[in-house]
Amino acid sequence: MTETVHVALGERAYDVRIGAGLLADAGAEIAPLLRRKRVAVVSDATVAAAHLEAFQAALAAEGVASEALQLPPGEATKCWRELEYVVEWLLAQKVERRDVVIALGGGVIGDLVGFAAAILRRGVRFVQVPTSLLAQVDSSVGGKTGINSPAGKNLVGAFHQPSLVLADIGVLDTLTDRDFRAGYGEVVKYGLLGDAAFFDWLEANAGAVAGRDRAALSYAVKRSVEMKAEIVVRDETEQGDRALLNLGHTFCHALEAATGYSDRLLHGEGVAIGCALAFELSSRLGLCSQEDPSRLRAHLRAMGMKADLADIPGDLPGAEALLDLMGQDKKVLDGAIRFILARGIGQAFVTSDVPRDAVLGVLRDGLAGR
Repeated sequence: MTETVHVALGERAYDVRIGAGLLADAGAEIAPLLRRKRVAVVSDATVAAAHLEAFQAALAAEGVASEALQLPPGEATKCWRELEYVVEWLLAQKVERRDVVIALGGGVIGDLVGFAAAILRRGVRFVQVPTSLLAQVDSSVGGKTGINSPAGKNLVGAFHQPSLVLADIGVLDTLTDRDFRAGYGEVVKYGLLGDAAFFDWLEANAGAVAGRDRAALSYAVKRSVEMKAEIVVRDETEQGDRALLNLGHTFCHALEAATGYSDRLLHGEGVAIGCALAFELSSRLGLCSQEDPSRLRAHLRAMGMKADLADIPGDLPGAEALLDLMGQDKKVLDGAIRFILARGIGQAFVTSDVPRDAVLGVLRDGLAGR
């Protein structure tokens, strides 16, 4: 069964379609959006090997012609060089403003291709076809697009909403265990930031989700997308509530920079560790019970996930250096780092009033456990 979550943004509104088999139905789903029956598809080599042929066949079945570009997989692809390459390729394909560009892949492809679509001819339409759990529940929804800079993650980008999101639960079967668990870091974030009942459900259904049970996964993805859509509709360009979606990300982005945006730490792994650190900091500040960070770490461990700084392989910089990296985060406002903390599970809030020593203490203790 296919579920639909509507992102109600007026003229920029769109549907997120969630269910197994959507890749095979991609032509029927996308064709109604097209002024002319041709699209440009951008993917990465790993995703293309698994899904591109079937995807293009689904388009062709509805009379939609397609040209495809394959990029290298990995976070390093979200850079100026690859952005230029994608834009010039799209121009060579004579993509017009009323045409549709398709991002077939995980969060890296979605972010990069979405940004290319945002700046090409001052904005062309695009469709997200997320193939990772992380992309399905988070990066494909909400219109944040961008690339990384040597100064930090996602510091260059634009808000550019997709015209449609097709989240095929079935393609998650092709993910490695590590990539699947990394995506789960974004799923658990939604329960932590605003829905304690969803976190309870995740704890109770950990086995089914970890086993990639279709019904459990469909519900987890749908509920995550619903929560993100609700927040995006309230605050599309992150002036207030949308910052809640960055729970765990201030720590995460510093850790990603410290590990060189490499396979040492996948984004979703960093989010999970970042959420645990945010709850640890909240507990030390007396905002939530000491049981909350322990409960969160226990759940992450039950899912076979990284939960502490000690779980990151290789050397890390010291606490002061990590805090400096946090200062490069795009959520910094008037020179102050904005943290997403919590008064309990499901009760996150945004604040810049966090003592520097408290943050350093959490980082030092986490590093000491390595």
